[in-house]
Parts: sequence; structure tokens; C-alpha cells
Amino acid sequence: MERRLLPERPGWRALAESLGFGFHSMYGAPYWDESRAYVFTLRQIEDDIEEPTEELWRMCLELVAEAVVDPALMRRMAIPEAFHGWIAESWRRSDPSLYGRFDFHYDGSGPAKMLEFNADTPTALYETGFFQWVWLEQQIEAGVFPVDTDQFNSVQDQLIDRLGRMFTRGYPLHFASVRGSEEDRATVSYLEDCARQAGLIPEFVAIQDIGLDRQGRFADNKDTVIEAIFKLYPWEDMFREEYGPALPRAATRWIEPPWKALLSNKAILPLLWEMFPDHPNLLPAWFQDEAPQEAKDAPHVIKPLFSREGANVTLRRPGQDDLSTPGEYGSEGNILQDYCPPARFGDDNAMLGSWIIGDTACGLCTREDTSEITQDLSRFVPHIILE
Repeated sequence: MERRLLPERPGWRALAESLGFGFHSMYGAPYWDESRAYVFTLRQIEDDIEEPTEELWRMCLELVAEAVVDPALMRRMAIPEAFHGWIAESWRRSDPSLYGRFDFHYDGSGPAKMLEFNADTPTALYETGFFQWVWLEQQIEAGVFPVDTDQFNSVQDQLIDRLGRMFTRGYPLHFASVRGSEEDRATVSYLEDCARQAGLIPEFVAIQDIGLDRQGRFADNKDTVIEAIFKLYPWEDMFREEYGPALPRAATRWIEPPWKALLSNKAILPLLWEMFPDHPNLLPAWFQDEAPQEAKDAPHVIKPLFSREGANVTLRRPGQDDLSTPGEYGSEGNILQDYCPPARFGDDNAMLGSWIIGDTACGLCTREDTSEITQDLSRFVPHIILE
């Protein structure tokens, strides 16, 4: 694994905006950064990223199978009891999952270490599946890379195939995100396009415009009953909405399915460590109030159960000032995870995101930041595979 400095494509910003990637820069700083790229060997991708991603996914499914028959375990995960039965029934029905993203620290020399699993509302999907592939094709055409240069990226093909397997052609599928979030809307627009290519009929509705009709069915702002919907909105927030109590009673088909509420929760980090101690791709982790003193004395990271985009994370190393990020999470409880240093290039720290669609690992994104805590504005840097 290495980082190479590269020439940027002439006019790439105008191209990005014409392709719907208007958030390539945010708040005066670059989000997409093609002045460099990360380089992997095929062996690193296949053995150290792809294979562990699919193994970790299988481990997560084993955890769900245990949790849905153990109310005490769901309580440890801060899942409201009113939804326990509904979540368990979703699992028993085998409601299909669409996608997720495992985040790793990896430097090319040892096992990738799982930091967390974004199982419910992961973003950076469009940048991974589409825009970095366009970048690769254009850089090959410009002679920057050899013609046989590759990328770990079948995300778009896998999304289209998965959606086509989940629904019959011509099926009306709603898509939702929070009004006012350009990044979320771009992610959902990309999924809508994939749905069209799968033969489905997508319809967008803002999260704020979802409600219940007089028969207790979920409907959009056009009074169209929502038969099935992809929502880029966390399950823990759905549970707290005014319509939350109606969720178990309604016939709406949700993507991600209700059982994914168990995996979009950092409680899986200590629970996986309990189930698979010393697994090479896991970091030791505990619920904060159960962590042994030696773990508290060693370098570690504290994360709220429902923290997203690096909010309310604290990196604690003896003899150094704490590194903490702001946010509104933490009342639900925290986990403590052993510290694993990121790969460092110059002043930048790298984190890898490995995508799982259905049961298939199929794509990679790399994020950079001068901070060791990756957040929503951390730069997206493309990658290539070279032998």
C-alpha cells in the first residue's frame, strides 16, 4: 500500500457538477481529492480486504441470530423494547439487506482492523461506485496509468443486480433522505438511478414528508401508499419519530430491513469481540462500564453506540491530551475499543471503507484527514490496483 501524488484532470470540477457531484468541495475545502491516489496490490485487496469483509459480514449475521432470541442482548444494545418482536420477525422472514460499509485501519503490512460497521445509512456510495471509476477510466485514457490498471470496484453492477433480485421489474420503490442534505440526496439519487437500471420505478420523498394515512399506512406527500422504501435515515431516529409506534403494524417493506438496526450500532464491537475473541480483524472492545482497567490505562477510543460520521468520539492516550469530536450522541451509552493507529502518509491519516452488497464484498473507498478521527468532511481519495 502506497500513496502517489498525481496530476489532476483538467476541468474535473465542472465534470463533477455536470454529473451531480456538487459537493466535491464543502465549506471552502476539498472533499474529493485527486491530487493523490492509494495504490494496492491484487493480493492486498483479495486477501486483506475482500476476504475479511465477507468473513466479518458472516460474523455479524451470527450476532444478529443470537440477538433476536435474547431480549437482554437487545437491551444491552439500547434497542427499545417496543421494537424487539418486530426486529426479530424481520430476521425470521429473511428480509433482504442491500448494502453496508466496513471501516478499517490498514497499512498494507498486517491484518485490516475493523473500526466499525456502517450497516444502515452509509454514504460515500456515489463517490465510490461511480465517480472514482470515471476518474480511473479518464486517467488511463490520459496515459497517467497503464491500460491494465484496475480498481476494487464493482459497486454499481452489484447494486443493480441486488435491487433486481430484491424486487420484480416494474415495482414502485420509494427513496427517502433528509431535505437539505446535498450529500444524502446525491447518495439516494445514485440509488434511484441503479433502481431504474434494474427495471424498477423509483419515487423520491423527503423524510420530513413521510406520514401515515387514515388506515395507518405509510404514505408520501402525494398521498401515495409506500409499499417499499429505501430510507437514508437511521433506525434509532425512526423509532423516535411521531410515527414510530406505527412501524411494527404497517405493511411497508423497509430498506434497510428492521434487523439491520442491530448492526448499525457500535455495541456490535464488544459483542463481536465476546463471540470471536482474538480474531485477527477485530480490535478488543468492551461496553465502557465493563472495560477492564488495563484497557482503560492503554491507548483507546470511546464511541457512543449510535454515533455517526465520527461525532462524539474520544481518542485517549496516556501522557497526551484527549482528541475529541463534538456532537449530540452519548446518552445511549458508549463502548471502549483498543486504539489502532491509522496508516500515515505525510501529515495525513488514511482510513479504508470496504463495501458489502448483499453478501458480496465489492468496492473500496479511502478517506484522508490530518485528524486521526475520520469525520464527514474528511477527504475522499481514489485508489487503484497495480501489480
